[in-house]
Amino acid sequence: MAKIENRKKQNPKLMQSELSDGRASLYLEYYLGRTETPVLDEDGNQVFYTDGAMAGKPKYKIKHSRKKENLNLYIWLHPRSQQERVQNKNTLALAEKIRFEREQSFLEDREGYRLRKDMDDDFLEFCREFIKLPSLTKYTKITLRHGLQKFIDFLSETPRYALYKNNLKMTQLTTDMVAAYVEYLKENGSGDGPKIYFRMFKRMVTAAVDKDLIKKNPCRGFVLKNDNMTLQKEILLPEEIQKLVATHYEGEITAVQRAFIFGLYTGARWCDTSQLRFSNVDYSTKTLKFQQQKTKGHSSRSWVIVPLNDNLIRLIGYPPDDNLDARIFDVPSYMTSTAHLKKWIKASGIKKKITWHCGRHSFAVNVLSKGANIKTVSSLLGHTSVRMTERYLHVVDSLKQDAIDSLGEINFTSAP
Repeated sequence: MAKIENRKKQNPKLMQSELSDGRASLYLEYYLGRTETPVLDEDGNQVFYTDGAMAGKPKYKIKHSRKKENLNLYIWLHPRSQQERVQNKNTLALAEKIRFEREQSFLEDREGYRLRKDMDDDFLEFCREFIKLPSLTKYTKITLRHGLQKFIDFLSETPRYALYKNNLKMTQLTTDMVAAYVEYLKENGSGDGPKIYFRMFKRMVTAAVDKDLIKKNPCRGFVLKNDNMTLQKEILLPEEIQKLVATHYEGEITAVQRAFIFGLYTGARWCDTSQLRFSNVDYSTKTLKFQQQKTKGHSSRSWVIVPLNDNLIRLIGYPPDDNLDARIFDVPSYMTSTAHLKKWIKASGIKKKITWHCGRHSFAVNVLSKGANIKTVSSLLGHTSVRMTERYLHVVDSLKQDAIDSLGEINFTSAP
């Protein structure tokens, strides 16, 4: 049965009213406060408690005041199909977005607050609340959460700003602090990391500016770039992949190993691999179809179709008890899976810093090295343009040069 989750402090709350046709109508319930009216006896005198902890204290009749706002949105109480479940999910996300916006407007109009009292002047708390917005994809929420943590790390590790690591007022977020943060990212990161962290940070700052919590955007004029045509992460060559596949370690989690191998042979990201269901697989045509979490909702190329060979079919397996909603790779959390990936790499003896995203890079480089067409690889990776795929060609060219150089010197001399 479809349920609505509400936090105690939410005002208004998202509620539902059951209908006779198997649906529920969604509405918002505002709590407007309470009034206390003295309890009087027949003679009009104040009545007092006579026993217990309240003895001697006056009695009051408490009345809670509420109002409702009908959203004209409906969900299925007992969804019977995937279409109805998706419809419920989308409708609830829209309703929660409306609820959040109404909450901000209600607080500002009623109490003069722009956001909840405990976060009206705290940028860090504002960011935590912003990340919870239902309109954001799961991938975006994870990336924003990492971006916020990176900024908090900067505050903690910078003596000048350490006192703000738990509470940073909007007025204390200055251009000088942003400039210092940019330098911190440059000195403590590599590859796409600093650029992504700063982009997430700017997104949260912009949200605060849009709410009129920050009068002037302190990020204006700051840009953090890197060479997008240079691949920054390590890759695993085919012989290293075979070595890794043959390696076992104590306490291994098979699902983690299968998921990473799948990424090495398809280029799928962790956020997609970990959420794949057996319903994404068409066994009759040997294809896998899924929507990328990273580009979902803002790219016409968010859907990816991957042809499967017999090896990949064996790696995927078949749905248990014909349950198509079951996850293909029943992996634990990202942090736990990453820890096991590190143990596996170490046990294999491979001296490279390998992350989940390295699997995607390794796939691209290895298939291009085998002569695959760049447009084909771009399509398999779900890139919005071939230009994004071209950066792998630099690695391929480097590997070709290494292969030629490995043949040794030519000591031929002509006959006298």
